[in-house]
Parts: sequence; structure tokens; C-alpha cells
Amino acid sequence: MAQAPTEVPVEQTPKSFESSTWATASGSASEKERKENKSFERWRKTLSLITGIGLTPEEFQAEVDKADRKQCELHKERLIKSSPGVRFMMSNLAKAGCPLTREMLEYHGIMLCQNGFFSKKHQEHTMIHEMIHMYDHCVFNVEWDNLRHHACSEIRAAALSGDCNWLREVRRGNYTFTKQHQECVKRRAILSVEANPECPSRTAAERAVNG
Repeated sequence: MAQAPTEVPVEQTPKSFESSTWATASGSASEKERKENKSFERWRKTLSLITGIGLTPEEFQAEVDKADRKQCELHKERLIKSSPGVRFMMSNLAKAGCPLTREMLEYHGIMLCQNGFFSKKHQEHTMIHEMIHMYDHCVFNVEWDNLRHHACSEIRAAALSGDCNWLREVRRGNYTFTKQHQECVKRRAILSVEANPECPSRTAAERAVNG
């Protein structure tokens, strides 16, 4: 006697599982879309910053200022943590009784021109240079309206900060094979003293530096 064919039960996918799978797929697609939109927006802003397309002159300058500030702050934090020269000066300022606390920075801090640095190394040299002035002010009680006092501190800062290394001088268009460092130190010190409001002339600045 022939037997009736047995029906093979078809497994039914639970509705809750289907719903969960759909939600997961939908969530993944949504997350992917958000990432793509974020990447596109970042690319669009970068392109606008480079070309100026789609921005008014004021908006373009605001974006440039924002980027300069972000980079300056980032370099500052990294240099404070990793630069041997910056850390050395911070340590010696603390030993001299003039630690770089937040309160001190607020009233007597170093002003960094965020749009004036062409590299991280340039910013490092500038920070060390200004820390040397801070050290001199703290330890030697420099009178900054006294041109000879000012000249002495400028000579030390230019000589010790890296401001007069060979590559920096080449970038400025000044390079020789003899006495380059000495000439750079004198030139940079004279320029700084000449900018002192109490300095009547370049001759007076040269006399203060060479005297």
C-alpha cells in the first residue's frame, strides 16, 4: 500500500528575528551613511579652505584663523610634553621660583602669533627664546627700558634658543661658512633692541649690543 508523501516542514523565521536583522542592517547602513557624510563634509571644508570657493572673504579668513589656532595649540601642547629644550626651560623656571602656572601665563605669559609659524620647529625655537627672557626677568631682574639689559637678554635668547641655527639662517637668505652664528646673534639682537620704545635709533641699538 502506497504511503502518502510526508510533508517536510519548512522552518519559519521568527518575526522578531526578521525585525532584528532588518534593524541591524538598517542601523549599519545609517552609520555608514553618517560616516560618508562626515568624510564628505570634511573634504568640502578642506577644499573651501584651500580654494576659497563657497566662502566669503570674511568666512575664509575665519576658517584660516581657526586652523592656525588649532595647529598652534596642538604644537604647543606637544612641545611642552616632548621638546627637550622647552622642558629644560620649564624645569629651570620652576627651580628659579617662576613656574609656568596657569595664573602666571594669564598675566605674564608668552604670546604666540598663531599665523606666524612656518613649522613646529620654528614654534619650538620661539617658545624657548621667550622662556629665556622669562628666566632672565625672574633671576636677573632685567630692566627692559634699559637698552643694555635688553641687549644682554636678546643675545642670550638668540644664541641659545636655536633661532640662529644654520637652517634658519639659510631660510632667511643669510649663510656663510665662518662666524655665521655670531653674526646672526648680533643681527637678531640689534633688531629686537631697535624695536624697544626706549631706543632712539639703530645706532643706539648697535651700541647696546656691541658694548
